[in-house]
Amino acid sequence: MPVHITIITAVHAPSARFLPEAYDSLCAQQLPEGWEWRWVLQEDGRTDEVHPYVPDDPRVTFRQGRPGGPGVARTIALAHATGPYVKVLDADDLLTPGALARDLAVLEADPALGWVTSRALDRLPDGSTVALPGDPDEGPLEPGALLAHWKAHALPRVVPGTLFVRRELLLALGGWMALPASEDTGLLLALDAVSPGWFTAEPGLLYRKWEGQVTGQPAHVDSVELEARVAVTEARARALAALDWSR
Repeated sequence: MPVHITIITAVHAPSARFLPEAYDSLCAQQLPEGWEWRWVLQEDGRTDEVHPYVPDDPRVTFRQGRPGGPGVARTIALAHATGPYVKVLDADDLLTPGALARDLAVLEADPALGWVTSRALDRLPDGSTVALPGDPDEGPLEPGALLAHWKAHALPRVVPGTLFVRRELLLALGGWMALPASEDTGLLLALDAVSPGWFTAEPGLLYRKWEGQVTGQPAHVDSVELEARVAVTEARARALAALDWSR
């Protein structure tokens, strides 16, 4: 029987139209013999607007639930994750060719590593891509390195949307943070607190820039909410680090 990599995607009505392109990027992935992917799509809500875009493929599971934001949707989707690894894919993003195989190879080769991230390219509305500066060198990311950079620059050093992680470690940390935004950064910094990771310099994700994306809305930078998100994210990461617990 093949071993599964579970792809988890939170989707809501405005981003549903991008699902066919995300699916095409998944279908283009080539995995080693004995491995295959399963895609768990979790709608953040219950509407009639997402299902028409869900691919008719036995490897794809679609479920709906009460709206609670992308972190809640992804964590609920974990109930249907199988296999040793989970890969994040936002509904409006695309995997680059070979991304899954590269992620898999890193964690299969080194049991001490808990997670992998990779370079991401912005995909502009005209289809062109832009590389942003500041990525780390390819190689291991020691525990605490991402938190230090995040505190110094107010930005994660790597893109949380590129995460590939051991499922048991993800479950042990409780999944994504229960935040209205930046829940993926919160998870990444929690992983950084308890386990070494890896950064792959070859691009693994095309991050779509479009006018309807959640991170482009005014609420995302509301100062009161942002201050609270930052405070609880840092507090969680430091509390985990202080426990001196590792995978």
